[in-house]
Amino acid sequence: MQVTKTVLITGASSGIGAACATVLAKEGNYRLILCARRIARLESFAQELKTSHAKLDLHIFQLDVQDATAVQEAINSLPEAWHNIDILINNAGLSQGLDPIQTGNLSDWDRMIDTNIKGLLYVTKSVIHLLKKSPSAHIINIGSIAGKEVYANGNVYCATKHAVDALNKSMRIDLLKDGIKVSAINPGMVETEFSEVRFHGDKERAKAVYQGLQPLTAVDIAEIIAFVLSRPAHVNINDLLVMPTAQANGSIVHRN
Repeated sequence: MQVTKTVLITGASSGIGAACATVLAKEGNYRLILCARRIARLESFAQELKTSHAKLDLHIFQLDVQDATAVQEAINSLPEAWHNIDILINNAGLSQGLDPIQTGNLSDWDRMIDTNIKGLLYVTKSVIHLLKKSPSAHIINIGSIAGKEVYANGNVYCATKHAVDALNKSMRIDLLKDGIKVSAINPGMVETEFSEVRFHGDKERAKAVYQGLQPLTAVDIAEIIAFVLSRPAHVNINDLLVMPTAQANGSIVHRN
């Protein structure tokens, strides 16, 4: 008999976060807590999920992970029925700009650091006391190939994802005695809104990133996460790097 687990997913209104919600909803043995900055979009997505999965137990709330106070208040304000969190998927993250270090935009730097590093820390710290109550607690952090190597003009984004890589390893040590699994999923090129956000809404420039090759999809990553979560209690997938077949590393791809 499968045990129903409660999953909290950040950045769940689109991309990998929304795909995780969709894939886990189909599994049928997960309760979902979804949060994102764009509440109207999240509400619309939540309605789609409920329409497709009438028995799905679902709770949503608006959250900008950059705001430490808002994160703490949101977790503290969860209805009591949603305190039994088993799984945290730290998905919220972004890239802003693709400029050499000498011409980088300071607000872009701040947003990446505040979201990718500090936001991940704020959410994790706020949720750990709830995870400790679960016999099957698991944290999944969404990293990137950018956390394993650097590429031209990736400077600050790569630095933030290298920090996430270090935090994965540190969390695994710090939470070992509590029996909390920590897994890192590090994708290469995934076609989501990532490039559009990076290029500040320039859809044509974003589209060109994926031309001539078949990138990964958000569902590809979500299905991998579902597999990681399905491993028995004594098995943890510490660190997983996944890229499209047409990508060799962070900067070399083959285009038709």
